[in-house]
Amino acid sequence: MKLSRITKVNPREVWKHEAHDFTQWLVKKDNISILAEELELSLDNVVAEAAAGRYNVDLVADEVDLKCKVIIENQLESTDHKHLGQILTYASAYDASVIIWVVTDYTEEHRQAIDWFNRNMHEGISFFLVQVEVYRIGNSDPAPKFNIICEPNNWSKTIKSSTKGDVVSATKLLQMEFWEGLKSYSVQRSLSINLTHTPQPKHWFNIAMGTSKCHMALTLNTQKERLGCEIYIRDDIKLFHKLISKKDIIETQIGESLEWLELPEATASRILLLKDGNPRNRKNWEEYFEWFCSKADVFQNVFKPYL
Repeated sequence: MKLSRITKVNPREVWKHEAHDFTQWLVKKDNISILAEELELSLDNVVAEAAAGRYNVDLVADEVDLKCKVIIENQLESTDHKHLGQILTYASAYDASVIIWVVTDYTEEHRQAIDWFNRNMHEGISFFLVQVEVYRIGNSDPAPKFNIICEPNNWSKTIKSSTKGDVVSATKLLQMEFWEGLKSYSVQRSLSINLTHTPQPKHWFNIAMGTSKCHMALTLNTQKERLGCEIYIRDDIKLFHKLISKKDIIETQIGESLEWLELPEATASRILLLKDGNPRNRKNWEEYFEWFCSKADVFQNVFKPYL
């Protein structure tokens, strides 16, 4: 068997110009997904050269699961103070919660600076320093590779940032364990619902619905002791009105009445099914897993034809 040699390619040979070539390449759906998958983000509504006051940020996007703004600053060279200042300026302009700095090389001082941001910023702000490299196998087309140099320690930040101390920390641990258990439950039983996201210490677990217009969310409420399965529609009131016009049919197919929340003052609408249940009672977790999986399966089958 003949094996080929892996060759490292200078990124400037692939993208001559940072803004005209690399940024315009990265904004395309198939390409931004490579970066998003590496960072375990769900990006949508990606826009290139978006205005930030008197300046333009390379890329702005929405993070679907975190429901926040993301900015991406590209630099096809080594990190410098100018771009470090730019990412802070752009982040403030968009009130971004996720800041990504894509570079071809970096200095130790700038790596330390990004790590410092992640250690000292509050829980809702996350910084990534990412190195882009390009490789070729034999005579193949060049292939990009994104290497994470710095990333937020979301787990430790979530645990330590609580103002309520051990009570909230225990809640976050409980949420993480519950979603991990739910994911294992669905895999062991080869269920049809697609729980692809990595479990996080949050009160919700999102499931894609095959469209950027909405997603399904499974929720835990330890204070009110209830579980929820809902369709979360982001900034698309027309879709909500389309679905509510089919309210009787949808509720008949689901077999239960739903809560329909238009939320005109918010940027989202919700369609909910709630169930009493105390997530702290681990003895009932398998019952809750079964409820979540069965309702998620029904929601997917009923709502998808209307999306």
